[in-house]
Amino acid sequence: MNNKDIRLDLLRKLEENPNYTQRELSKEMGVSLGKVNYCMKKLIEKGLVKLSNFNHNSDKVSYMYLLTPIGIEQKTRLTIEFLKIKIKEYEILKKEIHVLKRDVNQLKKSK
Repeated sequence: MNNKDIRLDLLRKLEENPNYTQRELSKEMGVSLGKVNYCMKKLIEKGLVKLSNFNHNSDKVSYMYLLTPIGIEQKTRLTIEFLKIKIKEYEILKKEIHVLKRDVNQLKKSK
């Protein structure tokens, strides 16, 4: 998973649930806690995510990660870029499958 993929995944997940902890995100995404922490810091520095703290109960302070308008815009751009890449990969695979099917049919005919 490259940094763009991680960034898009983080933005998607935080939009769905701003109450995720970094540990939960790490586990769900299958990347290290350190990587999530690093990426979250960068998203906050770039103004894509805002960190808010609130009192969950009187004993504990929790954090909420909110996408900023810039974060929502960036998520949209990354989604479009990701989709273009996946469509290109799909077209390549489709051609490869066609060639493989043709080869299999030729092998069957030659037997």
